[in-house]
Amino acid sequence: MYRLRAAPSAPPNELSHEWRRWIAENLILGSHPAGLMPVLLQAGIAEGDALAEIEQALRSPYIEGAVRLKSRLAKRDWVIDIYRKLNRLGEPRIERRHRLSTEQFLSDYYRRNEPVIITGMMDDWPAMAKWNLDYFKEGYAGREVEVQFGRDADQDYEMNSIAHKRKMAFGDYVDLVRQAGHTNDFYMTANNDSLNRQALTELWDDIGQLPEYLKREAQPRGFFWLGPAGTVTPFHHDLTNNFMAQVLGRKRLRIIPACEVSRMYNQRHCFTPLDGRNIDLQRFPLAADVQVLECVLEPGEILFLPVGCWHFVEGLDVSATVAFTNFRWDNDFYSNYPSKHDF
Repeated sequence: MYRLRAAPSAPPNELSHEWRRWIAENLILGSHPAGLMPVLLQAGIAEGDALAEIEQALRSPYIEGAVRLKSRLAKRDWVIDIYRKLNRLGEPRIERRHRLSTEQFLSDYYRRNEPVIITGMMDDWPAMAKWNLDYFKEGYAGREVEVQFGRDADQDYEMNSIAHKRKMAFGDYVDLVRQAGHTNDFYMTANNDSLNRQALTELWDDIGQLPEYLKREAQPRGFFWLGPAGTVTPFHHDLTNNFMAQVLGRKRLRIIPACEVSRMYNQRHCFTPLDGRNIDLQRFPLAADVQVLECVLEPGEILFLPVGCWHFVEGLDVSATVAFTNFRWDNDFYSNYPSKHDF
C-alpha cells in the first residue's frame, strides 16, 4: 500500500506552496484524495479550504501531465524489475577469477554489469613489495596533499566532502594514520585526487597499467586512497565502471546490484540513507529483500565495481587502494546522467 509522503513543516492554518507541493506529489504518486484530508485538517487547515485545494489539483492539467509521465516511468521500472527478478535466480556471490582473460572479462562481467574479483594481475607491481607507511614517509613526507577531515561530526560527510577538505604535509598525514587505531574521522579519497595525483605522481611508477583491461596511457591515470582501519565509504553508486586494486591492507565491501535502485531510497544524487553496517528496515522496509553481495578484498586483488551498483566499503586495516576507470570499452555512463540531482 502506498504511504503518504512526510507532511511539510509549514505553519498550521496556511495553505502554502509547500503544502500545495505536498498535495500534488501525493496525488501523482497514487494516494487517494481522501487520505490527504486527515493530515491537512490536523495541520489546522480549514476543511473547506483543504477540499477546494484537492479538487483544484485533481482538475489541473499539470497534475494530469505529471501522472502520465509517472506512468511512463512506471513502465521503465517494470523493465528494470524484470532484470531484478532474473538476477536473483543466480547464486548471490562475487566470483574470484585468476588472471581473467580480456575476452572472459568483457563477456562474463563488463558486458553483464556483474562484479568480479580478479587475482594474480598485481603480482609484478613494485607497489606490492614497496608500499607501506615507512615508504610513504621516507619518500614523500614534504609533499602537500589533501585529506578529508571531520567526518565523524557529519553524517553526510561524503555528500558534503568539499567542506571536509584540508591540506597538510603527507608525512604528517602518514603519522596520523600510523597512530590512529580505528577511526573514520579522516581519509584520503578519490575526492582529493586533483591535488594528490600531482603531489604523489612518482607513486604511479609503482603501479602496473593492466593493458588486458585498461587503455594504455602516456601518463598514469587513476585514484589513490589511503586511510586507517575503520574508514567507511557509505552506500553510493558510481557513474562509471570502476577497478579497485587493493595494494595494502584489507577492505570489506557490501555490493547491491544496480537493478535494485527502486528499493534504495535514493533521494539525492548517487547517495542513499541506508547504513551498510545495519540497514534499518523499520525506516526503509523496501530494502528488506534487496540482494546484497559481500566480500573482503585482500592485498593483490582487483575488484570490478560495475556502474550503478551500490557499494559500502569499510577499511579493516590501514589500507592503500588505487582505482581506475579508463577501460578499453565504452565507459561513458555519466553524459546522460540526470542534471537535476534531487529525486
